[in-house]
Amino acid sequence: MNPTPVPDEFAEALGQARPRLGPLAARVLWYEAIGSTNDRALAWAEGGAEEGCLVLADAQSAGRGRLGRTWTSPPGAGIYASLVLRPPPHAIGLLTMAAGLGVSEGIAAATGLDTHVKWPNDVCAPGRVPRKLAGLLAEAGSAGDRVLHVVLGIGINVLPAAYPPDVAPRAASLEGELGRMVPRGLVLAECLAALWSRYAMLSAGNERGVLADWRRRAAATFGRRVEWDTPSGVRTGIARDVDASGALVVAAESEVVRLMAGEVRWVE
Repeated sequence: MNPTPVPDEFAEALGQARPRLGPLAARVLWYEAIGSTNDRALAWAEGGAEEGCLVLADAQSAGRGRLGRTWTSPPGAGIYASLVLRPPPHAIGLLTMAAGLGVSEGIAAATGLDTHVKWPNDVCAPGRVPRKLAGLLAEAGSAGDRVLHVVLGIGINVLPAAYPPDVAPRAASLEGELGRMVPRGLVLAECLAALWSRYAMLSAGNERGVLADWRRRAAATFGRRVEWDTPSGVRTGIARDVDASGALVVAAESEVVRLMAGEVRWVE
């Protein structure tokens, strides 16, 4: 399917936020339906798309999250976006965390909902048990050891219809939390503005500032039990912090473990 004109709800909000977006969304491709916005953005990046190019869709048939999971993307129920970024090498390790922080701040600016972040890439509704409102997926294009570009996928549940009933206990939506209609264009624009601010901070070398603010938004998740798989079986521990590289620091029995990647399950 070919791109069509960007709907007014998005075009107007992005236009009003233009002075705060840097290069983000200077060029936008809009699709009524697409397989995956990340796939389209990766192809665009490989073809030379400049930093900030944005792919948006009203629906995805093959949206995905971390570790190959499906990201449910029914028409009109969420925000499905992918950005082309060309970060400096030192910014790559914390890019997803900086973006998650920006999305959390953008949701607050657009709606007043004070969300929190959960390692490594989730934005969650407030409450004792984190329920996912938004997720991020970074996929890189490389030549040898050099990263040429990163495509950052952003999925935000706006309506409860954005997720299937079987994941309802673990998911949330903006309208479900607020009990009122939420303008998708405004949410997207504020998330991109906050994301650009955090990305610029990270690119300028202020990793400490990004991590300090991320920790504040993640405070509700620290002290919770997590489990993860190892070659010798499942291990458990208590999430305590993140370190300077963005690894999750877990107190496990008599040792401290740093988890860099893979699946971490947050135990209720």
